[in-house]
Amino acid sequence: MATKSNIEWTESTWNPLTGCTKISPGCKFCYAERMAKRLKSMGQFNYRNGFELTLHEKVLQAPLTWKKPQIIFVNSMSDLFHENVPFEFIEKVFKVMGEANWHVFQLLTKRSERLIKLDKFINWPSNVWMGVSVENENYKYRIKHLQSTSAYIKFLSLEPLLGPIINVYLASIDWVIVGGESGPGARPMSKEWVVDIKNSCISSGVPFFFKQWGGVFKKKNGRILENRTWDEMPLKFDPIRFSA
Repeated sequence: MATKSNIEWTESTWNPLTGCTKISPGCKFCYAERMAKRLKSMGQFNYRNGFELTLHEKVLQAPLTWKKPQIIFVNSMSDLFHENVPFEFIEKVFKVMGEANWHVFQLLTKRSERLIKLDKFINWPSNVWMGVSVENENYKYRIKHLQSTSAYIKFLSLEPLLGPIINVYLASIDWVIVGGESGPGARPMSKEWVVDIKNSCISSGVPFFFKQWGGVFKKKNGRILENRTWDEMPLKFDPIRFSA
């Protein structure tokens, strides 16, 4: 079975690799690092190395055994484009995603430099959504890298949003997720930053998904923005396939 996810914009997770290293401010209070340490202390075999990068060959074929179509977040506990992940392993992941074409697979990376470097070597299945994480203006270049790829659906995860992102250019972007940081030490997010991005999405015709305000009390703070929830999905996505 896939691991059911509590992340609002997906259904399940699949982690053929675990562990990562910090590369930018959004990584400071990494939830995956906290979870990996907890799972190691519980004796979970796949987390025997804690948050050290670890490949799990035995997990690779798992999506092929999940018959019910699902929206699957790939590597919620790592980054497929980490510099220490061999390209041969990345190829294997993409091969499985292409074969399991009844699922949707969502990938996120902060390592957009490697993403664009490898793009021409990747066979992009239409059921794979590729995203980049951008936490503030200083990392907006990741958007440009994503826009240059051949991914069928391209999306942005502006989470944790730690500062304004001015005049975000959304050409060829299919979906934008925004969310505040949650958990211990959570840094605040300004409503103005969120509204500016939401307005850019509306003017560009890009679906907008508001995940959460975040904070230490995530559930209490909720996910209402301007008196409503925003749960829009990419226009290329056919939800009927996943309603059975």
